[in-house]
Amino acid sequence: MSTITVDRFDLALLAELQRDGHITNSALGQKVHLSTSQISRRVQRLEEAHVIERYTAVLDPAVIGLGVTAFTNVTLDRQGETRGIQFEEAVQDMPEIMECFSITGEADYILRIVAPDLAAFSEFMMTRLLRLPGVTNVKSNITMKQVKHSHVLPLDHVTQPAQSRQRIKFSS
Repeated sequence: MSTITVDRFDLALLAELQRDGHITNSALGQKVHLSTSQISRRVQRLEEAHVIERYTAVLDPAVIGLGVTAFTNVTLDRQGETRGIQFEEAVQDMPEIMECFSITGEADYILRIVAPDLAAFSEFMMTRLLRLPGVTNVKSNITMKQVKHSHVLPLDHVTQPAQSRQRIKFSS
């Protein structure tokens, strides 16, 4: 586990970049009250430390015709670690699966799946997901309405009123 020291300016940078990864260093400097060169150095340091993983465009699924979102619990048979590895490798190649988490509880995994409509979702389930080796049980919840969607991680836990600098631990 490595650490990087961040201050209030770094946290402000991270907060702004999460809201708009396309923002220029000049505009970012105006928002957090630092020079463009200071912004550039700080952003580069945060990228090199893998605090900033990548930059991406966030698309609206409904606008591009993906009107169905489902959260699906998947249970595998209990034939050892190999099944889990096979499953995890297989889901990497399925673009309909937006997220996959190994979980505790009644299921082994929870997936966030998108599809154009219920027919396409059903087709995906029957012809692809249920046919994966080791899949023994699948339960899906279809969303009715998205109430909140955010990709902005909270940073308040990093700030300490009595400290101007904080160390963040991360895996490198």
